[in-house]
Amino acid sequence: MSTLKLFLHNHGSNGDRSLIKTLTFALTHFTVAFTVAYLLTGDIVVGGLIAMVEPAINTVAYFFHEKIWARRQGNTRAAAETLSHRQAYTC
Repeated sequence: MSTLKLFLHNHGSNGDRSLIKTLTFALTHFTVAFTVAYLLTGDIVVGGLIAMVEPAINTVAYFFHEKIWARRQGNTRAAAETLSHRQAYTC
């Protein structure tokens, strides 16, 4: 199986789907950005350029945002488990 396919379908031990989620977000964002830019400017070229640049940068930022968010949630769960284990041993 190709490396990209493995990454997309088997990323992480829990079947992390953040890359697929990011790609669908990117498609949605490109569509919205193009529509808004075209409606504001009336120019298909300007609409296309704005729709390519802004969402591309935002999509990369979103991918890392999701990774940071998932790590934060994991750290919160781990801290809660550690606390509950400590309380169990002190009682």
